[in-house]
Amino acid sequence: MPFQQLGLAPQVIQAVKDAGYTEPTPIQTAAIPVILQRHDLMGIAQTGTGKTAAFVLPLLSLMASTPPQHRGIRGLIMVPTRELVVQVEENIRTYARHLPLRVATIFGGVSERPQIRALQQGADLIVATPGRLLDVIRGREPSLRSLEFLVLDEADRMLDMGFIHPIRQIVRLLPRQRLTLLFSATLSREIEQLSREFMHQPKMVEIGRRSNPAETVTQYLYEISHHAKMALLSHLLKNEDLKTVLVFSRTKHGADRIARRLESARISCATLHANRSQNQRLRALHDFKHGRVRVLVATDIAARGIDVEGISHVINYDFPRHPEDYVHRIGRTGRAQAVGEAISFLAPDDHSHLRTLERFLRRGILRRKVEGFSEPANTAAPRDSSAPPPAPYRPRRDTMPWRLRRSWKNKRRFPRHDHSS
Repeated sequence: MPFQQLGLAPQVIQAVKDAGYTEPTPIQTAAIPVILQRHDLMGIAQTGTGKTAAFVLPLLSLMASTPPQHRGIRGLIMVPTRELVVQVEENIRTYARHLPLRVATIFGGVSERPQIRALQQGADLIVATPGRLLDVIRGREPSLRSLEFLVLDEADRMLDMGFIHPIRQIVRLLPRQRLTLLFSATLSREIEQLSREFMHQPKMVEIGRRSNPAETVTQYLYEISHHAKMALLSHLLKNEDLKTVLVFSRTKHGADRIARRLESARISCATLHANRSQNQRLRALHDFKHGRVRVLVATDIAARGIDVEGISHVINYDFPRHPEDYVHRIGRTGRAQAVGEAISFLAPDDHSHLRTLERFLRRGILRRKVEGFSEPANTAAPRDSSAPPPAPYRPRRDTMPWRLRRSWKNKRRFPRHDHSS
């Protein structure tokens, strides 16, 4: 079914054509007619299936076809991360190019003043993270009383990040008569509870099996020791088929260390994690999107919400501890029916996490051997077995609680004697 048959506004259809899209994805085909009929909707679909356009296109059509009833914000889209705010805004501006629509973004890491000014001037549509939005609207609650549309995108991720309380506070400020849309990659009890709390008789649209990665992603892993991971990564990146690569590290310092090693090997890369400033994070995403860097090294802050077309490979340098993190990491490739590969490095202490993941996915993950690669020897010096054992730990007196300090002092002054002999 082409976009023209979904009932979208002519200005939106023209923008879709301008963007080069001809056929909607399954989630778009199922969700758009329901939203245009003004039913609350829960959309559950795998990552990379076009969920953003599934709510942006019908919302823009509704806003184009019905004039505002009151002055103020008409639509609010809440998302979990700053990066996702920017990407949703880019989608909106692409599809609203033929509409006189004012869009504003509200997220942390940048000055509040332009965001407050956007609220005062009256934006039609706001894309925001819950925490910063709550900060900005304090004292300006009337600006939300005319709201017609509410979208909770990546709802499962917002719950994981502890945003439920700010979301509840914001929703209390909104009118009861509104259209509410909730989109998520997974359907949990918490998500169902959220729908009962915020929505009115929602319709359900579910595409694909719950919690499963896109079927277009080829998944396999290499068993490797910790000390050989960097050598294996460098070896894999010699293959030019790995064109646009997203590498996941468990820690921020680990991501920086990987990036330094890649740069020393003359592999163009950027990093994305919480210690980077907002401008640095946006710059890294921009350079990665536009091919200025080949590799983006990130922590799980990037696992959800990064929507970069053409990511050929995702590499789990550090194996994820939780199955949901794995699903969302590898969902960055194979998006919108494109083909991608997900490679995981499996260290000796990761096998329990692998078993948990395979039970979650209800399938095994293929093991492979790397052609032309031999694991380097561990150059770390082993401990000399003939050396004396380390001295037992004795806590410093000035760091001990006073009760324990007095007990420790008495033990040293009045040692116990064994009178049994």
